[in-house]
Amino acid sequence: MRIRRAHGLKRPKLRQSWNKFNLYNLSRVEPDNRRNRTFFQQKWTAKAVSRAYHGETVKEKHWQRMFRRRLRAVVPMDPEQLARSDGYEHAEGRGSGLEPHPNKKPKPFPKTPYMNMTYAPLERRLDTAIFRAMFASSTRQARQFVVHGDVKVNGKKMIYPGYQLNPGDMFQVEPERVLFATGAPKDARERRAGRKARQKKEAAAKSTDEPSTPPSQDSPLEDPPPDDPKETLQSLLSQARTLLTSSSSSSLSGKRKQDLRSFQRLLKKTLSRTRLFPQQSTTLTDSLDAQLQELTQRLNLDHTPVSSSTSSQAKVDSRDRRLESMTPENSSLLRKALAEARDNPIDVTKPYATPWRPRPYMSAFAFIPRYLEVHHKICSAVYLRHPVARPGLGEVPTPFGSDLNSLAFNWYLRRR
Repeated sequence: MRIRRAHGLKRPKLRQSWNKFNLYNLSRVEPDNRRNRTFFQQKWTAKAVSRAYHGETVKEKHWQRMFRRRLRAVVPMDPEQLARSDGYEHAEGRGSGLEPHPNKKPKPFPKTPYMNMTYAPLERRLDTAIFRAMFASSTRQARQFVVHGDVKVNGKKMIYPGYQLNPGDMFQVEPERVLFATGAPKDARERRAGRKARQKKEAAAKSTDEPSTPPSQDSPLEDPPPDDPKETLQSLLSQARTLLTSSSSSSLSGKRKQDLRSFQRLLKKTLSRTRLFPQQSTTLTDSLDAQLQELTQRLNLDHTPVSSSTSSQAKVDSRDRRLESMTPENSSLLRKALAEARDNPIDVTKPYATPWRPRPYMSAFAFIPRYLEVHHKICSAVYLRHPVARPGLGEVPTPFGSDLNSLAFNWYLRRR
């Protein structure tokens, strides 16, 4: 079967995608030439062009059932003006032949683009809402996220891309999937580094899975029995308490103390879990031991030791001299670099380029419709209401004008 290209350049069709070829097609779209064409041909062409953008993954029969001839629209009204006046000034001088002063003539009211709301029912679909919220680079990718179980609606996993959202529904996408969809792809060097990291990880896993050689019969010595995980956890808890209550704890920063206290809470929860899940206690002990070791190293690096030795004092003095010799601009750059390295670290195992940066050609599509409330830090959004048409504005994002949308509306209106 021949694979059809989604972004053709000879006969361009606009798609809901951040692809660079789609952006090029958007830049060179031109109004349709209607000379020597029947009204039926104009409507069919408008339908084909607009359906390639709105709901390309939706079957035609399904869309015809979703089509509504009633288009939602509102007229904004100023409540202060309504409370201040009852409309008598509009009727003043009516029928007397008087014309208002040129400076007092009312401004022309902008027209309401009703026809831009033709494909408003498709905006309720879950995959379209994910694309509009900038959680995916295309509706096809958003559909993939839903099918793979990476999307939740109102706290429950949803695997149907055509789910119709209702006002007030909240949907959430896995943050790693959003970072992959909106982040820049890896280059050849980063892909090579990722392959090497995966190979090292697989080699380490194979080495741990290989059975150890059986002990010889000549050696009477046996391996010592493993320590009790519960005793190990209790010893870790006592070490954490010692670090907090020691004399050097006064020189610790508030952040380090918070880390140690959170580590204590984690140890208490783990101690209670060892009774319910004894088979998992060994792995939990290993991870907690590594965490305590890391915290101890941080503490040793943060505060200076109490014992005054010549070597340690020389290191501190050299570090202070280097910091004093830095200019304010360089020190601010250093602080920014350290903050970025902490919040956006380099990780070659990720499927996207790190440190994370937005994918190219993304700024042209970076907008949020009015009917969505998006929180990008937790990758969730709320479908506030159905899109409506206002004077001078149609809330359904579309690259086509009212003329082409009206022809498509008339095509489906005849077949409803």
